[in-house]
Amino acid sequence: MSLDSLTADRFAVARKGETGRGSESRGAALVRGKAAFEKAAFEFVALDRVPEAAWSDLAARAIEPNAFYLPGWARAVDAHATGKSDGRALLVWETAHKQRLIGMAPVASAWRTLKLPLPVLVGWEAYAPLTTPLLDRDDVDAAASGLLAAAREAGAHALLFPWLPIEGLTSQALQRAAAAIGAVPRIMARHERASLNASQDPAVLLRDTLGAKKLKELRRQRNRLADTGDVISTVASEPDDVARALDTFLKLEDAGWKGARGTALAQDAGDAAFIRTAMSRLSAAGMAEIVTLSSGSEPVAAGLVLRQGRRAFYFKIAYDEKVAKLSPGVQLTLDLTQRLCADPSIDDVDSIAVARHPMIDHVWRDRLAVADLLVPTFAGALPREILAGAISGRRIARAWARRFVHLIRTRPRRPS
Repeated sequence: MSLDSLTADRFAVARKGETGRGSESRGAALVRGKAAFEKAAFEFVALDRVPEAAWSDLAARAIEPNAFYLPGWARAVDAHATGKSDGRALLVWETAHKQRLIGMAPVASAWRTLKLPLPVLVGWEAYAPLTTPLLDRDDVDAAASGLLAAAREAGAHALLFPWLPIEGLTSQALQRAAAAIGAVPRIMARHERASLNASQDPAVLLRDTLGAKKLKELRRQRNRLADTGDVISTVASEPDDVARALDTFLKLEDAGWKGARGTALAQDAGDAAFIRTAMSRLSAAGMAEIVTLSSGSEPVAAGLVLRQGRRAFYFKIAYDEKVAKLSPGVQLTLDLTQRLCADPSIDDVDSIAVARHPMIDHVWRDRLAVADLLVPTFAGALPREILAGAISGRRIARAWARRFVHLIRTRPRRPS
C-alpha cells in the first residue's frame, strides 16, 4: 500500500534536517525524500515473517544502532524467551516490489505490554530496555512517516517507544513525522543512564571519574583477588568460545542474587534457550562477545557485550558473590572500559542500566537521555493527554507493585 495519503506540503514540514546523505543540499534532500515517501509501501506482519536478508541489510544501514533488533537476537527472543513470543513488526518498504526495507519497528499491543485496552502499539522489548526502531539512514524521514502510516492502517492511534534515546536521530525523525501530519508527540518518563564515550584515553577517564583514592582501593582489592592466582580477563568472541564462556556466566548468575530471586536466565528453559541461540548467532557475525575475569582458575565475573555499527551494549554482568567485597564486577568493568576505549571500531557504549545504577554510574560518567516517546499516528487520534495519562498511571502502578514484591521477597523471615 502506498503512502500517497499525505500531502507534499505536510511531508516538507517534516523534513527540517538533512537525510543520511550529507553531500545533498537541503532542497535536494527534500525533493528526493518526498519522492521516496510517495513510492514507499508498508506492512504489519508477524516478526518471524520478516525476510531476514532485507532485515539484516536494513540493520546495517540504520541511522541509529539497536543490537537487540538484529535478526539473530530478536528472532531468538521471539522463538524462545518466556512471554516474548508471537512478536509483530511494522515494515516500510522502498517500493511495492518489497526488495529494499527502509523502516522496521517490532511492536506489541498495549494490552499485551501494559494490560491497557488502548489502541496503541508499543515498541517491543527484546529482553532489553531499548526500542529504537530501524530507520534507513538514506531515507530516514520516509521510513519514520511510513511507520506511522503502517500503525495507523493497523488501527493504532499512537505508537509508544519506551526507553528511546530521546535526543537521537531516530527520535527526531519520528517527531518530524508526527509534525508532518499535524500530530503532537508526548515525551514521558525521561531519565538518564550511564554510557561510555569510548574515544577517551581510558587511564585519564578512570582517574577523572573514580579519583586517585578509589583507584588505589580498587588496586588493593585486585591484589587480594590475586591471592589465589593471577587475575586476568579474557575475551571470548568465536562461537565455540562464547558458548563455553556463556556457561560460566550462567553459573555465576544462577549462584547469585538473581538465582535467589528466581530471575536468573538459567532457571527458565525458554530464557536459557534464547540467550544461547542469540549469543551463538551474533558471535558468528562478530557482534557479540563475553568478557570473563578470573582469579587463578576460578571465574569471578563475566559480562555479555553486543556490538552493532560503532556502538557497543553492555547487556549483562554476573559475579561471584563470595568475593563481592573485592568488587569483581567493578574490576571486570574497568578491564572492559580499557578494552573498548582502545578499540577504534567503537565510538560509544550503552550500559543498558537503570538510572542511578549503584555500580556503573560511578565508573561511566557519560549519560544517555532516554524516555518514552508517544507518537500519535494521525491528527485526530485519541487525545494524547488521555493516552499519556493512562500509560503513565499504569507504569507507576507497576513500579510500586515491583517494589512491594521485592520487599516481600527480601524481608527477613521470622524464626518458626
